[in-house]
Amino acid sequence: MAKQEYIDKNKEWLRAKAQEPGVKPLDKGIFYKVISKGRPDAPKPNRNSVVVVHYTGTTINGKKFDSSRGGTAPAMRLRDLIQGWIIALQQMRVGDRWEIYLPAEMGYGRFSQPGIPGGSTLIFDIELLGVG
Repeated sequence: MAKQEYIDKNKEWLRAKAQEPGVKPLDKGIFYKVISKGRPDAPKPNRNSVVVVHYTGTTINGKKFDSSRGGTAPAMRLRDLIQGWIIALQQMRVGDRWEIYLPAEMGYGRFSQPGIPGGSTLIFDIELLGVG
């Protein structure tokens, strides 16, 4: 598949996903679906927070490129992560588990990463376990 064809296919997948029941928009073309909710009074992270999360990342064809599940949940400074995570996680509360759908520009853009072709829409199943 040609690179532009791949990029177009990813954009079309995201447009279709956005129309599904339960899928809601965030800023910058990001969409999400709530899998489970934490307490409504649980803390939310900000850009400078350290977040503890379990996550699995896949491309639109279902290929898993990264996962913390089955190991210790990593602690990461939110501002050091990809733009899509920074935006989505600031809307989550501890205990929330969301599936987020990131347009390529909110992930790695046109640049390829191991297991992720440039122009990929990224799908993450993220569970926010803690905020520090």
